[in-house]
Amino acid sequence: MRHSLLPACLSLTLCFGLSFAQEQQYAIVIHGGAGRISSNPERRAERERILKHALTTGQKMLQEKRSSLDTVEAVVRILEDSPMFNAGKGAVFNAAGTHELDATIMDGSTRSTGAVGGVTTVRNPVSLARRVMTDTRHVLLVAAGADRFADNYASDPMIQRVANSYFSTEYRRASLKRVQQQEKQKESDSMGTVGCVALDMNGNIAAATSTGGLTNKKFGRIGDSPIAGAGTYADNRTCGVSCTGIGEDFIRNAVAYDVSARMAYKGVSAKTAIEQILSSKEHQVRGGIIAVSHDGQIVTEFNTPGMSRAAADSGGRFEVHVAE
Repeated sequence: MRHSLLPACLSLTLCFGLSFAQEQQYAIVIHGGAGRISSNPERRAERERILKHALTTGQKMLQEKRSSLDTVEAVVRILEDSPMFNAGKGAVFNAAGTHELDATIMDGSTRSTGAVGGVTTVRNPVSLARRVMTDTRHVLLVAAGADRFADNYASDPMIQRVANSYFSTEYRRASLKRVQQQEKQKESDSMGTVGCVALDMNGNIAAATSTGGLTNKKFGRIGDSPIAGAGTYADNRTCGVSCTGIGEDFIRNAVAYDVSARMAYKGVSAKTAIEQILSSKEHQVRGGIIAVSHDGQIVTEFNTPGMSRAAADSGGRFEVHVAE
């Protein structure tokens, strides 16, 4: 009996092992904004380099069993510090010729959320958003109130203050002039946001999004990026989501939360949920969505000409795709 049962037990163990192996131990996905595909080889190469660096950093953190929350913050900070993306240093200009930045970070284990909107002097808005989450009873601080909140962290290296001109680049200044001359903004030239979603070794999901908004946006405009449920969402039971595109579309349709809700209430996969949202004829959503499901499945979908994106997981996936 002992010999006859042993193979069965081993077989059972192997079966369970294969079942568990199908669920990734960790997974990470990044986007660098939806929009047109760049024709500039130098910019494409630099964007690819930064995305690869961000992905490698995030993957290493997850492999070292760092939390998904720490990971998404670190990855988004890398993108905020690069002039190649519409966040932080490379943020677009508003109609007044200045920069207003938005960011959100969300913890899927508790749904704790922090966000800032319209900040003008904080180098890394995603880190200030995290301080809103951990150090206040609020979810969202905006404009002068958010910048003033940053005064509490004068000695914190993660919350550096800079002049608003720090965010300016000649590339973005040229984009502003082009859009203003066209009188009507071309949306495919305007999209751009950065974001990251990660699943860590403990099964916790986190998501973060950061943006400079739309080129030539009205002074004071807030998009979807700092609004939990619109541009960012995370719930361990379903998925983590970060969005990019026309923010008003994502706000009207509560897109990030809708992905999670479709998974929870309709029982569909993250991929199916996102495909349904982006292909809807009744409620238009223009842009892209990245997500990681509770079992580590990665989704990157968009209905624009392109979306810069990168993804890696414990199953050996490691890929970077560049667009602008």
